[in-house]
Amino acid sequence: MIRERINELREIINRHNYNYYILDKPTISDFEYDALMSELIRLENENPALITPDSPTQRVGGKPLEGFKTVTHTVPMESLNDAFSEGEVRAFDTSVKKALGGDRYEYVVEPKIDGLSVSLEYENGLFVRGSTRGDGVTGEDVTQNLKTIKTIPLKISGNIPYLEVRGEVFMPISSFCALNEQREAEEMPLFANPRNAAAGSLRQLDSKITAQRRLDIFVFNVQQVAGITFATHTESLDFLKSLGFKVLPTYNTFSDINGVIDEIERIGASRGSLPFEIDGAVVKLNSFTHRRMLGSTSKAPKWAIAYKYPAERKQTKLLDIVINVGRTGVLTPNAVLEPVKIAGSTVGKATLHNIDNIISKDIRIGDTVIIQKAGDIIPEVVLSVKEKRDGSERIFEMPRFCPACASETIREEGEAAVRCVNPACPAQKLRNIIHFASRDAMNIDGLGTAILHQLVKSNLIKTGADLYYLKLEDLVNIERMGEKSAGNLLAAIEKSKSAGLSRVIYALGIRHVGSKTAKLLAEHFRDIDSLAAADISEISQIYDVGEAIAESIKAYFKTDASLDIINKLRFAGVDMTFTDTVKDNRFTGMTFVLTGTLPTYKRDEASAIIESFGGKVSGSVSKNTTYVLAGEEAGSKLEKAKSLGVTIIDEDTFKLMLQ
Repeated sequence: MIRERINELREIINRHNYNYYILDKPTISDFEYDALMSELIRLENENPALITPDSPTQRVGGKPLEGFKTVTHTVPMESLNDAFSEGEVRAFDTSVKKALGGDRYEYVVEPKIDGLSVSLEYENGLFVRGSTRGDGVTGEDVTQNLKTIKTIPLKISGNIPYLEVRGEVFMPISSFCALNEQREAEEMPLFANPRNAAAGSLRQLDSKITAQRRLDIFVFNVQQVAGITFATHTESLDFLKSLGFKVLPTYNTFSDINGVIDEIERIGASRGSLPFEIDGAVVKLNSFTHRRMLGSTSKAPKWAIAYKYPAERKQTKLLDIVINVGRTGVLTPNAVLEPVKIAGSTVGKATLHNIDNIISKDIRIGDTVIIQKAGDIIPEVVLSVKEKRDGSERIFEMPRFCPACASETIREEGEAAVRCVNPACPAQKLRNIIHFASRDAMNIDGLGTAILHQLVKSNLIKTGADLYYLKLEDLVNIERMGEKSAGNLLAAIEKSKSAGLSRVIYALGIRHVGSKTAKLLAEHFRDIDSLAAADISEISQIYDVGEAIAESIKAYFKTDASLDIINKLRFAGVDMTFTDTVKDNRFTGMTFVLTGTLPTYKRDEASAIIESFGGKVSGSVSKNTTYVLAGEEAGSKLEKAKSLGVTIIDEDTFKLMLQ
């Protein structure tokens, strides 16, 4: 009975995944889908022997990998020769015509997805391995990460002993914009374009991170298949579509080169309206017989060519430069332009990145400028047309005071960014409060972004400290917040008051101060007032802190808004003193590295135990490592420990050390 229900749920969920991700026609609500998935997860957890690799619950791996294994492609994943003009495309056609003699031939024209090429392998219908193209002959095994892509079927229909297909993994433009917005909030470097973001996401050792990036794929080729033959490329694509793969959105055939040229132009004209990036169009012979006749060079097939679209550039007038204050306090100059149509959309503003970029390009208000879309997404000013100046142009200077809150701005040595460091700045308000309540900070359970957004919008809170002054009547008026939920949230807020000094320091959102630095500061200064009163020299002498962090800390505690937050926390009863949690000093001076899967401990649990006995946990093995605590499937760290002669222990030995 249970086995039948599990199989039924898998079939239902897979069908809904196909409707949603492949056909883009969902047939049930998110709530109904989540209920089905929750039931399947519960039944599989209760009956682990019934879990199979193709279950929709198995898309995200349980633990990070130590590294990627290499894969040798039995069918090389060739690259294509590029063409940059109509003349080169016609020359390609001439060479094809000459090679085929009097044979009639047909081309297929497809959009060239700007992503990362991968191979997917299926044995008896099950997805068994996925790998990157690499150099075309050798790639990397990224099976676990590819499983997180919902448009890749974990199981295909039909009695097919073996199938290998090739596809292009990409990041939709909407996912790219959301990812960069998140990275900006976390003060991480932004990705330049969706292709770089997709490549970085697919090579994450932790598949949970890849799953959050919302990658997608278009499958465009059968590399090899057992027991089935095709006469044409379009026939193979129709076959892949029938198996449930998400194939290229368009693939049209043409019997003459003029039709090919028209299709290349049509695809190029559609670039600005597509939800994903393309950087060209691919022209291929449709007949596999003709492909075999032409063959390949050592680098690329002779039967295909990739036409690459140039980045479109336009001239327009730079009317003004305005400042946008980001959620991390960075002041970004943006160009206000005379509207101009470029890459399928009308552009009226563009990023200027920072003041150094403006100075190096000598861009002035009133200039005629040339703009383009970087990666066909983000408009940017490439250069100014100096010969068109008439003397009325004005040199731009970054403001000394934040336009959102009037606080004095700073520019740290060695950085291009000018920042507002006022934690109460309205432009940074929501981001700072989200950080304050997050798991590694005050860890307020049940306080998600949606609720915080409503609290800020309702003007109930302006800083994280205001959370401790909320009342039941404030919360019950929030959308979807009943009296019971409001009571639970208030209890979680109350519980967070005893989170401890290191979490408070991290929650304040001081630039450069992560959770590890916050622990070092808490251990050294013991209370928040001592940290606030410390000078730069004392702070910078702490191991692993340094002068840049010290200056950032000092700048934070100089502002009245920061001191107001500290006082609010104090009066609310938040504990801002350090309590020594070290049970004894048996591991003092020792450095541990954890690798593999331990039988009973999770990594964070084992790390916390080591730190509670005075030890340190490192992410990499060196000659200074004292012990490597190794579990099952330990990888490169274990091998490095052996080569360096570092002592290796298992969980049983570790437990003996704790007695």
